[in-house]
Amino acid sequence: MLRRIVLAAAAAGVLAGLLLTLVQHWQVIPLIREAETYEAGTAAAAAKAGAAVRFVAEAAGGGWARAALALLMNVAVGIGGGLVLSALIALRGGAGWREGLIWGGAAFAALSLAPALGLPPELPGAVAAGLPARQLWWLAAAASTAVGLALLAFARPRLVKAAGALALAVPHAIGAPAPGGGAGLAPPELVARFAVASLFAAAVFWVALGALCGHFWRRLGRS
Repeated sequence: MLRRIVLAAAAAGVLAGLLLTLVQHWQVIPLIREAETYEAGTAAAAAKAGAAVRFVAEAAGGGWARAALALLMNVAVGIGGGLVLSALIALRGGAGWREGLIWGGAAFAALSLAPALGLPPELPGAVAAGLPARQLWWLAAAASTAVGLALLAFARPRLVKAAGALALAVPHAIGAPAPGGGAGLAPPELVARFAVASLFAAAVFWVALGALCGHFWRRLGRS
């Protein structure tokens, strides 16, 4: 069983990591580049540059190396997440890609969506609270959401399900750490677009990873 879990996670992680990298370079990276121009005070010059010119300049300035590093990191995260999802699928008696979609959606809710309700994805130059406080709240929100979803999905007693619903709400009732004073350098419209694009990329990644884990788990079982 362990070999099957590892192989399913590796195959799913590579494909999901590649997909995430493509979505990031299509949706997320251009927004980061634009935010960096505000941070550097060169927004006007960046607005005049054509898309093809920016792409060539990025590649010549080390863009390909950064893209390769991002791909490696995304694949590593995909394999790590795939190991967890494949193990959960195995513990639940196996699944196909449809059941994997549900596991991937739950992972997205716990690790991306719920924390983003209090701490949206941040652009360069954004005003934020201290890093330790943000990390602690993110971990609490992710863990509480995972526990809450598990209790709601698998527990039978109504009182336990109610505890699961309470676990979902606790981090947000406490509230995420507030940012310091001042305003970020990027305009609010760009900040909102970045948050949506980042959550979209995360949703695509986790749903695809879950579906692929379920698919490869079943396929490896048949072979």
